[in-house]
Amino acid sequence: GEGPGGGLRRRGRMRLRSGAFASSCLLVEALGVALFLRGFFPVAVRSLPRREARMVSNWTKIPPPLFKKVVIVLIDALRDDFVFGSKGKQFMPYTTQVVEKGTSYSFIAEAKPPTVTMPRIKALMTGSIPGFIDVIVNLNSPALLDDNLIWQAKTAGKRIIFYGDDTWVKLFPKHFVEYDGTTSFFVSDFTEVDDNVTRHLDRVLKREDWDLLILHYLGLDHIGHVTGPNSPLVGPKLREMDNILKKIHISLLSKEEASLPNLLVVCGDHGMSETGSHGGSSEGEVHTPLLFISSTFEKRSGPVTQPELVQQTDLASTLAVGLGLPISRNSVGNLILPVVGGKTMREQLRFVHLNGFQLSRLLQENTPAYEKDPGYEHFKIAEKSHGNWIKLYLEGNNSEILLNLGKKVLKQYLEALKTLSSSLSKQVAQYDMYSMMVGTVIIMEVLLLLLLSVPKALSSRAEFEVPLSPPLFSLLFYLMCLMLCAVHVIVCTSAQSLCYFCSMSWLTAVGVMMLISALMCGILSAVTKIFENSRVPLKNPVVSSSSWSEIDVLILAGTIGHVLSLGASSFIEEEHQTWYFLINTLCLVLCQELCRNNFLLKECDLQHSTTVKQNFGSIGEASECKNIDIPAAGNSKLGKATSSPEFIKGSDKWISLASPWIILICCRLLRSLNQTGVQWAHRPDFGHWLTSSEHKTELSFLAAVSLLMIFFLVQRRCSLVSKIAMALGLLGVYSYRAAIGNVIFPWQHDSKVISKGITEARFVYVFVLGIIFTGTKDLLKSQVISADSSVKSTGLWEVYSGLVLLAALLFRPHNLPVLVFCLLIQTMMTKYIWRPLKFDAAQITIMHYWFGQAFFYFQGNSNGIATVDISAGFVGLESYVEIPAIFLTAFATYAGPLLWAIHLLCYLSSEVSRNSAAVGHGCFCYALMRSIPVAIYIVLVTGLRYHLFIWSVFSPKLLYEGVHVFITATICLFFTAMDQNHSHKVQD
Repeated sequence: GEGPGGGLRRRGRMRLRSGAFASSCLLVEALGVALFLRGFFPVAVRSLPRREARMVSNWTKIPPPLFKKVVIVLIDALRDDFVFGSKGKQFMPYTTQVVEKGTSYSFIAEAKPPTVTMPRIKALMTGSIPGFIDVIVNLNSPALLDDNLIWQAKTAGKRIIFYGDDTWVKLFPKHFVEYDGTTSFFVSDFTEVDDNVTRHLDRVLKREDWDLLILHYLGLDHIGHVTGPNSPLVGPKLREMDNILKKIHISLLSKEEASLPNLLVVCGDHGMSETGSHGGSSEGEVHTPLLFISSTFEKRSGPVTQPELVQQTDLASTLAVGLGLPISRNSVGNLILPVVGGKTMREQLRFVHLNGFQLSRLLQENTPAYEKDPGYEHFKIAEKSHGNWIKLYLEGNNSEILLNLGKKVLKQYLEALKTLSSSLSKQVAQYDMYSMMVGTVIIMEVLLLLLLSVPKALSSRAEFEVPLSPPLFSLLFYLMCLMLCAVHVIVCTSAQSLCYFCSMSWLTAVGVMMLISALMCGILSAVTKIFENSRVPLKNPVVSSSSWSEIDVLILAGTIGHVLSLGASSFIEEEHQTWYFLINTLCLVLCQELCRNNFLLKECDLQHSTTVKQNFGSIGEASECKNIDIPAAGNSKLGKATSSPEFIKGSDKWISLASPWIILICCRLLRSLNQTGVQWAHRPDFGHWLTSSEHKTELSFLAAVSLLMIFFLVQRRCSLVSKIAMALGLLGVYSYRAAIGNVIFPWQHDSKVISKGITEARFVYVFVLGIIFTGTKDLLKSQVISADSSVKSTGLWEVYSGLVLLAALLFRPHNLPVLVFCLLIQTMMTKYIWRPLKFDAAQITIMHYWFGQAFFYFQGNSNGIATVDISAGFVGLESYVEIPAIFLTAFATYAGPLLWAIHLLCYLSSEVSRNSAAVGHGCFCYALMRSIPVAIYIVLVTGLRYHLFIWSVFSPKLLYEGVHVFITATICLFFTAMDQNHSHKVQD
């Protein structure tokens, strides 16, 4: 089905079914989401992975170190005015004296947002600006894989000792000869967390067996979080830090040898805002002090000047030169020249050349047109002058000319470094707002269009007429296109930073602009239509009197409540609680409906012999009596209340009444299987108990029972061939798990060799493909011959059972009960709830969507990247193969929502009593349910992009939402493909 702007050639009107309409909307939305994500997660500047062989220039041999021992004192959340302002003079007398009169250089280091500890440590040690995407690229390995100072120091044989925030221990495992990590999560702990660092100090300072000592103090940050920067607790803490710095400085001076001096570096990782938090980009959060203290520097004299501004990333290259190490490959920092200012001109030039060489190589690897970059050009010019200087120097010319030329060359180099550095930084840490805005506009337009077309799409015909090219709209369309293209040109020519949407080809950009204009015209035409219709008085006043049922109220309230909760980080961390609450409430409402249907039906029969009402939106069958979908003329449906004897059959009645309670029990059991979220994720759960090695027999028994249950629940509607394939496939699943050592066969002892289980897994894959193939064959047969619908529903059910088998293979054995309960709940709801209660397609779709979301969390998923089960991507593969691995991991992660969606399709297609529009309604509602949270969430994330938790909480959730949109788009395409037979058959 073409989108609302498509097919302008044929005059007149085009018929569009709501399924096809929903699918095309979702595809457009997926495009918007992709564009938004591309703008939100900038791709980091990357050098190739660290390798030993380096490109060598004449002058890139590493010079010897300038300092013997280096101590880095990192005080978390140390704001620049805590040292250089009035607080510093008052509470840090020793440090102030060293800054103003001592042998020191002081700077203000500027950090890039997000100002959160982990990315800042990465910036300090690698000199690069970390992007969030690093987390995904590293597949959740917290260890820092980039070339960095700590790794270089260790490789060079330096002995490193670390005390403080355990983030360092996670980032640099096995790098320290001695360490003691303190956890940063108990924010109310102000003293203990620093005493744990200081207690080692005296002992370590006496010893000689280390070269680099790193101390990370957390107390100040905690005080800031709890009481803010102006609290009375800040003073004493700064005084404590001052005393520690004094102790270290005096100790370093007393130990010094004549040949090589020692260096003390004092810095903060980020500052704090006026409220005491951090994460954003306000001045207090990004400005931190950076002090270099060493006896080799000249004593400060003269008036106190405002410290110079440098970048936080400059520390890595400066320390690398100071320690005689290679500068990290991905570093975008500049050498802070005063630190090496005491050296001879020849050495200084050599240092800045090293830095320039490293930056220009990084630029070459990241920018295709690097020769035209002004920084690169400056560097080449400086290099030439440097060559001339060396010639003069080697001729033994020691005059004034040599010195002046040297100063000139140095100036050229520094200019080049600045330009190179800024053009490299531009590529990283900004949000690409323009791409984000374009993506958001597309997504919001799709959502509006979907919402405006609800009445038409859910009418009994489930199709609408798309007016093609009324003259007004075609004019409007061209005007909008021109306007948007003009905006595009203006933004792209004036943009300072690199913008992804601007770097696209012109054709693509114009295409996107046309799409936006077409959507806008679609929205406007829908709005005008609604206005026209509201002017025409209703012919039948009875029609509009449909009341809302409890189910409709719950669905609306639940959807709105869930969407609003996405603005709070804690609600995102614990989103599973929201879904569990919603499905539990849904079960209770269903229970009430069942009671009413069983016991109050007779009185209802007398009151409404027949009711006529309009089916508007998800306000479906909404009077007390449920109606069968019987397509009648126009928009109204004629319903007859079911005659009671037909419904109640003795025992069935009681099973039906009990079914919501059984479902509630199942959900309660599933909740205790996997603890998920953040706050309580560490609590012991049944899944952990099962996976521990001493409970292998229990796990094996559970897995075997689960596989048997899966077989009984799925096989009832398959053909004989599929039943056999299914049985063999499930046997294969068990033997695969036994082969890789998760479960055991009763006759086998633990001595068995553990293999990768590749043959067993491939054996199962054969059956999965076989079953899906049989199903597809049936589906094609039903499409071509348009035989009875039973062939089609068998085909769909076979595709479904093939996917269930695949899920059984990919799920961890302790998660198999999730699959069992999923099938059990589906069976019960079909038989005892949906059929007797006669809900309409929209309501059933939304129930499916809710249960799908709940099962996403029942599997043990959360909104953090850490819970993605990577191992599913390797089942049956010898080594990592990208496409199948991504497909399998995505399937295993989203198995819950996927299986419920396919079940919805099976159910809506197989119900004979439904009118043929049911599948279209289902598809439309599914698309709408997916679009609402995505659109709102994208707006929220844009607003919260400087929030403290943007990288830890909101960004992973954004990725999950994005992937979910792509998966939903695929599902809706499948729905549309199945929604072929659109003949209006009226059943009796």
